[in-house]
Amino acid sequence: YPAAPTLPTIHNSKLVAQSNLFKIEQLDLEFTNGEKRQYERMKGSGRGAVMVVPCISASEFILVREYAAGIHGYEVGFPKGLIDPGETPEEAANRELKEEVGVGAKHLEAVHTVAMAPAFFKGSMEIFLARDLYQESLEGDEPEPLEVVYWPIKQYQELLARPDFNEAPRIAALMLVVDLMRNNA
Repeated sequence: YPAAPTLPTIHNSKLVAQSNLFKIEQLDLEFTNGEKRQYERMKGSGRGAVMVVPCISASEFILVREYAAGIHGYEVGFPKGLIDPGETPEEAANRELKEEVGVGAKHLEAVHTVAMAPAFFKGSMEIFLARDLYQESLEGDEPEPLEVVYWPIKQYQELLARPDFNEAPRIAALMLVVDLMRNNA
């Protein structure tokens, strides 16, 4: 790869909007060619997030169905959540499994880290493959119990065709895990 370009200079940054969940920051930038622009971005918590693909076996994994406020509908996907202060990503992944699915994992394999929306948000999500599952539940922060859905790995293309499985990190997690499992078969 060619060398990365020199980053623009940030001359000023200020908070321009805030809610309970989000902070919007305005940046005054100057690029190396002298062009000046204002950019806005969501300011993340810096904690990061995890998504977990729980595999029951080499032929089946677990999904959850939960409410998605952004679309005011229900989505099918993999357990996910923020990393709590003081937690490692692996601890967060196992906690989310216990809260959302009612299982823990004896084996967690880091698969990949994805950026959420790098043009607007400094946030990343670590994707894990969970194996050797065992029954254990923790109380989560969901407003209603999540529906657990068992899905055959061979039918991953049918999952991709579903209108309620369309979030980009979920699709990336699915394809990364399918590829990983094919290469380990």
